[in-house]
Amino acid sequence: MKSKRNTNSSIKTGIRVLDIEEAAVKKLKKRIDKDFERAVEMLYNCHGRIMVTGMGKVGIIGRKIAATFASTGSPAYFVHPEEALHGDLGMIVKDDLVVALSNSGETEELMRTVNVIKKIGAEIISITGDRNSTLAKYSDLVLDVSVEREACPMNLVPTASCVAALAMGDALAIALLEKHGFSPEDYAFYHPGGSIGKRVLTIKHIMRKNEKAPVVSKEKTVMETLRAISAAGAGTAAIVDSKGVLAGVFSDGDLRRTLQKDCEALNKKISLFMTTAPKTVFADTLVAEALRMVKEKSVGTLVVVDKKRRPIGIVDERDLLGLA
Repeated sequence: MKSKRNTNSSIKTGIRVLDIEEAAVKKLKKRIDKDFERAVEMLYNCHGRIMVTGMGKVGIIGRKIAATFASTGSPAYFVHPEEALHGDLGMIVKDDLVVALSNSGETEELMRTVNVIKKIGAEIISITGDRNSTLAKYSDLVLDVSVEREACPMNLVPTASCVAALAMGDALAIALLEKHGFSPEDYAFYHPGGSIGKRVLTIKHIMRKNEKAPVVSKEKTVMETLRAISAAGAGTAAIVDSKGVLAGVFSDGDLRRTLQKDCEALNKKISLFMTTAPKTVFADTLVAEALRMVKEKSVGTLVVVDKKRRPIGIVDERDLLGLA
């Protein structure tokens, strides 16, 4: 019975914490106003880099905010106030924009850091829980993230205040992303090795094209097609009609099957042996979607075509599985 009571108590506590933090975020909606809009403009017009700084738990939130800015096309970095006071302030120049986080707005190390930043001449946006704090007075713009209470029963542990600061940072980053016109392709560019980036990567980023993607007329012979494939170092050629429209494909596997049936096929037209109705994708098809096609339809090669079904590239299973 004791264990059950403890479990019930934990559930109630968990729900209470989430209720408090949800309320803290909801109240931020009324603070997305002209000051928020101006903050986005300041970030957008920053000629240097965005420096984010903060102590303790909210400093960890600051690291995440800086990382979000950087990963969405806005050069940004995090500097710990103590490290700033021991030389890292040398990284800051007048054209930079500083985003300073502090719930109380009175953190000693941060205040000393901000004091030097003011002398350097960089602008400061503060994300704070006290609009009348020293940090707020030092700042060029203040974003209020004050909360009624923290989620802990002592009202001491930074919980709801950290969630509010994180939510405000995310709101800034996404508003800035949209103002920059940041696209899925841009995101993939900044995340070439990440699973998220791979999901938004498109075929045009990985397809083989030009001399690496042989295109052969269906009037050519099997031997001529093989020479084109060998010259390209490829395993497949796209076969086209007289108008350059895709008519089929011919691969190394097709060659083996062809010679087993007809040993004199090398001097015959490729149109007699090509695989018709090949699977195709567009250049803006997501890599994830192309990979799904390869797995579900059990095909080894996809021909990349334009809107008139003219081949512009080739992508095969190896190219796609290398990103899986």
